[in-house]
Amino acid sequence: MVTTYPVQFDVDFPTRPLNRVSTAFRIFAAIPIVIVLSALTSALMQGNDHMGDITLATGILFKWFLAIPHYVVLFFLAIAAVGAVVIAWFAILFTGTYPRALFHFVVGVIRWNNRVASYAFLLVTDKYPPFRLN
Repeated sequence: MVTTYPVQFDVDFPTRPLNRVSTAFRIFAAIPIVIVLSALTSALMQGNDHMGDITLATGILFKWFLAIPHYVVLFFLAIAAVGAVVIAWFAILFTGTYPRALFHFVVGVIRWNNRVASYAFLLVTDKYPPFRLN
């Protein structure tokens, strides 16, 4: 992937046949991870009483406002990406391959999200992220 944007993200398409059995049971392997992650997130949110101590520079706050249109679009793209992952899961179960178009769409949504997060929250760059998946 060739781009001039400072933050880059790319994933190679899996050209090998995927294991259909491990794909079928991956959903069950994710259950304990989701439980632990939600418990930790809940504990972190309930025990975080020092949020008033954080001071924000005006430039950081301004970037948050500029990122709002991106997050509106990314909200709908994330819903579509979850649907694409579910469809791809079934496709892997039945065919053993990840559909190339769905793969590139999901990678594009993750790439876009990373660009916006690096701009608005990680403060890696001051270059405004583009509205595109690639």
